[in-house]
Amino acid sequence: MGQDIAMETERTAVGTGLTGAHAERLSSLVTASRAQVDRETGLALYRDMTLGRRFEDKCAEMYYRGKMFGFVHLYNGQEAVSTGVIGAMKRQHDWFCSTYRDHVHALSAGVPAREVMSELFGKETGCSKGRGGSMHLFSKEHHLLGGYAFIGEGIPVALGAAFTSRYKREALGEADSDSVTAAFFGDGTCNIGQFYECLNMAQLWKLPIIFVVENNKWAIGMDHNRATSDPEIWRKAASFGMAGEEVDGMDVLAVRAAAERAVARARAGEGPTLLECLTYRFRGHSLADPDELRAEEEKQFWAQRDPLKALERDLVSAGMVSSEELRAIEKEIDAEVQDCVDFALSAPEPDSSELTRYIWAED
Repeated sequence: MGQDIAMETERTAVGTGLTGAHAERLSSLVTASRAQVDRETGLALYRDMTLGRRFEDKCAEMYYRGKMFGFVHLYNGQEAVSTGVIGAMKRQHDWFCSTYRDHVHALSAGVPAREVMSELFGKETGCSKGRGGSMHLFSKEHHLLGGYAFIGEGIPVALGAAFTSRYKREALGEADSDSVTAAFFGDGTCNIGQFYECLNMAQLWKLPIIFVVENNKWAIGMDHNRATSDPEIWRKAASFGMAGEEVDGMDVLAVRAAAERAVARARAGEGPTLLECLTYRFRGHSLADPDELRAEEEKQFWAQRDPLKALERDLVSAGMVSSEELRAIEKEIDAEVQDCVDFALSAPEPDSSELTRYIWAED
């Protein structure tokens, strides 16, 4: 009875337009399939998403306490996209390219939390040696090709990585060169030139790349549906003859299944995929954003679709885990996040004598 009432309330909210067209798309979305996972994989997904959420919460705490400076864009609410896509790929084999909202992508790619947090504090122990900060995380070891402050910057870089993979295999005869690149970017990026140029080249050369659109509806303060003539981004793939798919970006198992399909196409030499993940960020554009533009009804609609809570329901209802086990994981993650803060605060700052280091390629 309670569930029926909740569903009716949801339909009414969507019908009256309180939650917006983005929510209507999600409500009418038919999921092609959801990934089937075992207990070990399910726990790994939950752990990765929890690490991302708790890490970002701690960043907000440090920022508002005046311990962290600069621009900081958090990922809360979008964890199913990072975990779903990167978790379906091979760490330190495939490649990943992010945006200025890059902390959680880095964590999912395997960059140690200590290194990510240290970078946010501008310390020498950071993954970018304290030179990049929040928006410029990079790790060659973990195949993270960087975060980028300007929208669209990372897409051509990702395209180059995908080209390299195919070139090594076909021109240089390296049979084991089958890496796939995932390029993450937001809905606002899909109105600029790099997006279309790279889609064209990727399909022309059948490059092994997944274009992952994290459509969280808002490009800073601009509603996606007010800025784009055709708001269904995945359909733009048809213009280039490539595969396109939309997926519930709040459902990690749906995202994982879509990513698995895209990776399989890429490794088989069938070219790129444009994957649009309908998601929502729970916080403002950045920690300097008072977030006054979005309606409270809209926020509540998406809060009810918290990807962490959704995954917990899936795992518990399937009898794979108990809620108590998941609470224990959360405590472990909290301790890990606190450890990386303590580590970052006590870590040394870059030596001023090395101000110009890492600008040019070094031996």
